[in-house]
Amino acid sequence: MPADLTGLPTPELLARAAAARDAATGSRVTFSPKVFVPLTKLCRDRCGYCTFAQPPARLESPYIDLADVLVLARRGAAAGCHEALFTLGEAPEERYPAARDWLAAHGYASTTDYLVAACRAVRDETGLLPHANPGALPAEELARLREVAPSQGMMVETLRADLLSHRGAPDKLPARRLATLEAAGELRIPYTTGILCGIGETEADRVEALEAIAASHARHGHVQEVIVQNFLPKPGTAMRDHPPCDPEDHLRAIALARLLLPAEVHVQAPPNLADDVAPLLEAGVSDLGGVSPVTIDHVNPERPWPHLDALAEATAATGRQLAPRLTVHPRYVADAATWIDPALHTAVMDRADAEGLGRDDPGAVHPNKVGEVRNVGDGAEVVLVGRRSTAWYSGADVEPTVLVPGPSAPVGGRVREVLDGVLAGEQVGHDEVVALFAARGREVAAVAEVADALRDRAVGDVVTYVRNRNINYTNVCTFKCRFCGFSKGPRSLNLRGTPYLLTLDDIAQRTAEAWELGATEVCLQGGIHPSFDGDYYVDVTRAVKEAAPDIHVHGFTALEVTEGAKRLGEPLADYLRRLMDAGLRTLPGTAAEILDDEVRAVLCPDKVDTEEWLDAHRTAHQVGLRSNVTIMFGAVESPEHWARHLLRTRALQAETGGFTEFVPLPFVHMAAPLYLEGRARRGPTFREVVLMHAVGRIAYDGLIPNIQASWVKLGAGGVRQLLASGVNDLGGTLMDESISRAAGASHGQGMDQDGFRAMVEPLGRRLEERTTLYGRVAGAGAGAAAG
Repeated sequence: MPADLTGLPTPELLARAAAARDAATGSRVTFSPKVFVPLTKLCRDRCGYCTFAQPPARLESPYIDLADVLVLARRGAAAGCHEALFTLGEAPEERYPAARDWLAAHGYASTTDYLVAACRAVRDETGLLPHANPGALPAEELARLREVAPSQGMMVETLRADLLSHRGAPDKLPARRLATLEAAGELRIPYTTGILCGIGETEADRVEALEAIAASHARHGHVQEVIVQNFLPKPGTAMRDHPPCDPEDHLRAIALARLLLPAEVHVQAPPNLADDVAPLLEAGVSDLGGVSPVTIDHVNPERPWPHLDALAEATAATGRQLAPRLTVHPRYVADAATWIDPALHTAVMDRADAEGLGRDDPGAVHPNKVGEVRNVGDGAEVVLVGRRSTAWYSGADVEPTVLVPGPSAPVGGRVREVLDGVLAGEQVGHDEVVALFAARGREVAAVAEVADALRDRAVGDVVTYVRNRNINYTNVCTFKCRFCGFSKGPRSLNLRGTPYLLTLDDIAQRTAEAWELGATEVCLQGGIHPSFDGDYYVDVTRAVKEAAPDIHVHGFTALEVTEGAKRLGEPLADYLRRLMDAGLRTLPGTAAEILDDEVRAVLCPDKVDTEEWLDAHRTAHQVGLRSNVTIMFGAVESPEHWARHLLRTRALQAETGGFTEFVPLPFVHMAAPLYLEGRARRGPTFREVVLMHAVGRIAYDGLIPNIQASWVKLGAGGVRQLLASGVNDLGGTLMDESISRAAGASHGQGMDQDGFRAMVEPLGRRLEERTTLYGRVAGAGAGAAAG
């Protein structure tokens, strides 16, 4: 195969590589937003092209002090970086007494010893993920770094041992480089390597190096990306008069890398070493490496990084979309148990999105500390103290970046293909839904645009809301949902306020107050109290209806009604009919979380499973109760799980027609036990929020007409964008909302008509008050129409 490839004309070689890349990664091009930490510029090697390595006399200090490392890292975190790239010379203490003396004076036995300490400090103090690039190391040192850095790297460069570039460089011996690459694989370290083009090697030499990398990956599966770097001569080096890498040779090397390496291995080329990224992308590049918004490229200081916005635009001009990633690529994030040290799982998860890429909400992300808890309404509010995040997340009082409406430039690839099918009337399946959830850049606005067209066709320009009151009658619960910051149990009493149980008189009084304030609905939800039997919910319903006979009772999750029937030993259909006789009219769709038992085993292992939730709502629809669909997303699941959730509920809707609306509920992480244990993400990114609402509109088209946005979790700024992404309903005024507040959300405690109008009218849409079943309310006040 190599002979066949190397004999191809350049246009054909590049075309084959681009096709292979498109088949592997589609329209997505990744990069890592990073801060560059040159831990030491001392090096025992003397490479003929290098200006990074310096003698001690030219440096203020042999190593960057740890305090200054943290200053750099904090700058990177504040700029929204995910990676701290540690670059350093190889074993300088073997050559320079100054290096040995500095290390000894600071309590370190070796450069690797100090690198381990610096990586650990950056991870713990800033949340950035270290990527260690220390060169050729023995296995025991690679193993130590694995505990503090999710990924590592070292350029193989070339397998030619006779080149001028590596004279006087013992660490650049090919056998030593390949031994390090092999040891990294044996240790299950996600690894970055690469070749250097134009230092005197031939195309056949490049093929030999690429084949050696591919063979190591075939044995271990550890090579996540291969850099194909072009040599540029630098003044003051032994190779200053050597010609630069021929641009055509570089593009051919990129193409050969794409065709010789397995599809899962990314091919990378540094964008700052090229005048234009388009040729790199057309040659088969799928990753643009680390790009820093705050520090220079210390290895190539004469070549500034491209601005991230300019890089995104240049990528989009080729029909592809730029996406940030972590130091470790998604397939290794997905199998963290194999590839990432347990001490790093939380740090990686905290920076990841649902696909295992980097969170793309701008702003700093720091570890949060949970501080005091103060009572808010029926629940409690967690007040975060210490380090705070300035990035958007659900429940935070931070405006999200504007994604919708977005640039009108056309998009191509798989997303465009799926959207064209939707516009042609095709129903999306699992693979199409997953493809839409993968939308990035301009693709997000394109998905939202199609969703909004479907919204206009289904319900027009009206935006609805219901005037309601939440009554969360108890926060005591015998179930152990790991995402819940509201319920109280023996292990949570010290975290989220005091347990409570409202009396029936309390519930009646709150109902009467709500009716007097013009509410048409009360929403009843609470924990599963150990003292409840199924008759409790019947009694609550009666108390509500006695206090306000015309108010709509929207209450009791699938878990509550299933548990109530079970505790009475009564068939669920009969039990629901008794609740209807008492006055229950609709069921909320909560307790769905993610309708996939793989995820439920983590989120809510003792709760109703997927089939039990679906059967509860099927039964409710059969006896005459309408309900809605919710999804709680952004904790531990992936887009594949989202797709299964949407399609399972869509199938039930096609069967029964009983769902009135789809309500996405972004995971609020701040006081969730699963997050505090380091086993969940910090909720969805805003891109994922937009897509959940838009893809929901697309997936349910023709079956569920109403898509609702949760202003409690998203705030007014987020909701405005969702109103251009397929949303037509704002939910309820939610007097006394406490579940999201107990989880740490900043929004909530009630919204009035003026607040809703301020979200809707600037968009040219009409606000109308509705009933629970989407009838219209002619006027506010006690006695308003209910349905």
